[in-house]
Amino acid sequence: MEIIADKVDHLYKFYLHTLTLSDPRVADWLLLDSPCWTIGIVLLYLLIVWLGPKVMANREPFTLKWSMMAYNCVCMAISFHIFKENVICGYQLGYSLTCQPVVFSYNEFEHRIAKSLWWFYFSKLVEMLDTVFFILRKKNSQLTFLHVYHHASMFGLWWIGMKWVAGGQSWFGGTLNSFIHLIMYSYYLLAAMGPRMQKYLWWKRYLTQLQFAQFVIGLIHATQSLYFQCDFPVWMQWACILYGITIFSLFINFYVHAYIRKERLPKAERAEGKKSSNGVSTSNGKVDSKKTK
Repeated sequence: MEIIADKVDHLYKFYLHTLTLSDPRVADWLLLDSPCWTIGIVLLYLLIVWLGPKVMANREPFTLKWSMMAYNCVCMAISFHIFKENVICGYQLGYSLTCQPVVFSYNEFEHRIAKSLWWFYFSKLVEMLDTVFFILRKKNSQLTFLHVYHHASMFGLWWIGMKWVAGGQSWFGGTLNSFIHLIMYSYYLLAAMGPRMQKYLWWKRYLTQLQFAQFVIGLIHATQSLYFQCDFPVWMQWACILYGITIFSLFINFYVHAYIRKERLPKAERAEGKKSSNGVSTSNGKVDSKKTK
């Protein structure tokens, strides 16, 4: 026990040391004063993932059409705000798309970028409701390891990003992801409106390709940052690369099973998919894994 206590004490002192290197601008911002809030929320999320399907097992699924439409509109608004702020402020500051150092400055545009990235961090909390909608509508097949891993990890990783690197290279990833999410939640909003909107959902295939391109671009950006020794914390560069590899690998695995082998589709939908190449079905405001032509 003494050895464990000593290790814990050592880690705590190391954490206190790292705080001296953190961004002083964000020290008192909502949820950033301590990691306990973020850790607690992630643990609660995982508890909901485990317990939710059990609670819903003998209950009728909820429809939640209007709730999902409102939720998708909120996610679109947040993504648009982040993208707009990052583009405007990045342009005004002459941000580099390849190597941009972190500047702990209260300059108007630098401060706006930090605030925008806080919204990006906070959006990862909001987007956990994706999972709640799946559970309440009993779409448990959507609760893949990729889905849960992505939602649980992004919120925690971006707490670290906000605490130590609220700007610089982080700006690129936040901007790219918010752009993709603006398009993605626009699609989900249309899907949540019901069958009458299916004729407008032909671009599902291209949305999936955009998501795939995002992972590739993000991984390339992180790798080139390390290769060219950009003025950005090396530990964060490696973290981005390793996390990018895990997400990319899981996405490839999901894509093969859901779109090529169609193993994640219910049998009835697989049979229907063989008859029609244009079928699109929606669940929780999302489109099920049915390949569209």
